[in-house]
Amino acid sequence: MSKPIVAVVGRPNVGKSTFFNKICGERISIVDDVPGVTRDRIYADADWAGRSFTVIDTGGLDPKSEDVFQKEIALQADIALEMADVIVMIVDGKTGVTLADEMLAKKLRKYSTPIVLVVNKLDRFEIAETYDFYQLGLGVPMPLSCEQAKGIGDVLDSIISHFPPKTIEEDEEGILKIAIVGRPNVGKSSIVNRLLGEKRVVVSDLEGTTRDSVMVPFNYNKKKYFLVDTAGLRRSRSVEKESVEGYSVLRTLRAIEKADVVAIVVDANDKLSEQDVRVAGYVHEAGKPSILIINKIDLFMGDRNEILKSFTKDLAFMDYFIPVFISALKGTKTGDIMPAILTAYENGSKRIKTGMLNEMLADALLNFEPPSKGGKKAKIKYITQASTLPPTFVLFSNESKLINFSYLRYLENRFREKIDFTGTPIKFVVKSKEEE
Repeated sequence: MSKPIVAVVGRPNVGKSTFFNKICGERISIVDDVPGVTRDRIYADADWAGRSFTVIDTGGLDPKSEDVFQKEIALQADIALEMADVIVMIVDGKTGVTLADEMLAKKLRKYSTPIVLVVNKLDRFEIAETYDFYQLGLGVPMPLSCEQAKGIGDVLDSIISHFPPKTIEEDEEGILKIAIVGRPNVGKSSIVNRLLGEKRVVVSDLEGTTRDSVMVPFNYNKKKYFLVDTAGLRRSRSVEKESVEGYSVLRTLRAIEKADVVAIVVDANDKLSEQDVRVAGYVHEAGKPSILIINKIDLFMGDRNEILKSFTKDLAFMDYFIPVFISALKGTKTGDIMPAILTAYENGSKRIKTGMLNEMLADALLNFEPPSKGGKKAKIKYITQASTLPPTFVLFSNESKLINFSYLRYLENRFREKIDFTGTPIKFVVKSKEEE
């Protein structure tokens, strides 16, 4: 099941980012190359008391500001609020209640989402200093000193108390979950309908449709599967039209997280957009087996080999993808989708015997030795497989720091020549003797 989302909001300089970094366990800067992430909305995973969740840090909200970026910051915050299962509003205990705090609190009171009000910068940590913040009408203000790490545990306890019970439905265990993702207007809805075998609006008329992605059961060859659907995006009235794309990306990230296999849908008649590549990049980084559905071939008049060459260039980081040319509208080749999905999943689930792995490694080392630097020469002693989905291999070396990305890429290419890993990423982890 997907993780609960916690949105952290507040005006500038109240300590949102400090709080975000404290509970995520590291100092996190803005990551521009992650799908859906802008400089004004950052997300990371956190854990507390056995519960895992995703935290979204937003830009400082100040309705009175004349900053040209304030509208965009507010827009990004709206997206985070729409997706959140719990909202954390942080205020400054030294400054006291401001007009910006009151305006934000008024906005938050319209949400049905649980809200945790946190009063930061209370260095003396006296409860009396929180009393003024009751006037915001957001419940009991919780004292916090991020700099001294005082009160963080109590705030986290309050946050996770609003999460739904941790349950795993028995009928979901062992059933393959398939996400259909892609930018708007590439034909996701038509593909969903083809897989389900009926015409319907996939999300909006199903019980349980909320801000999260929805798992829809369907059968293929007398076996049950779940479709993790993002096709029927519904835009909340409080989210402006311009934010639909960002809102869609957050839904897509949750669908990818929940899925076992991902089908990335693109339009045969268009070059890959930046968003296409970003979504593919997230699928790759998440280690998910995947296929590339190239839709609308009924409208395509060019050479398929040329478009495939173009897509392969744009997706060089995941050149293992399985291409499936279809027309969802006419039903052309849509029967190829499930076999390709099952192939990708099967390849991602492969376990290779240790003996065979070390034979392939020895062959690769014979052709191209590991790099050396400053008189130090890296030697790879042996290899084992640690896990599947994706297939992950551990290399044991005397100088792990010398084994760079280029050499790992070389090993990946050699391994793919020997074993069919189409449709799935494979990963290498390098450990030194001290780390064994």
